[in-house]
Amino acid sequence: MKFASTRLVAADIKSVVAFYELVTRQKADWLAPVFAEIVTPAATIAIGAAETVALFEEGSAEPRANRTAILEFMVDDVEAEYSRLKDQLEVVHEPKTMPWGNRTTMFRDPEGTPVALYTPVTDAARARFAGR
Repeated sequence: MKFASTRLVAADIKSVVAFYELVTRQKADWLAPVFAEIVTPAATIAIGAAETVALFEEGSAEPRANRTAILEFMVDDVEAEYSRLKDQLEVVHEPKTMPWGNRTTMFRDPEGTPVALYTPVTDAARARFAGR
């Protein structure tokens, strides 16, 4: 099995797509007016408008309701990314080193989802990600 994507359900799909285009520096592929994808080397961020929930089961997902998931992106230089984004996005926290060896900063997307950018900085953290 291969983890392929995370899908976000958005009340305002255009602002959510614009946020992830800015963060990833990649243009979204709009596969339908209510659905876009940003394909990264590791996985895809799929963004569906709220009305796409009815294609599954009404009430099975809800925009602006995330209380458990944090989307994370490994970057080459978390300090540089923080500097690039801090004046354009809502900052949750400035770069800091976590106990597991990643230097991390966090932003919030337009609908409240926390988005972390991190760089492994300890030998153990770099070893965990070697070859990924």
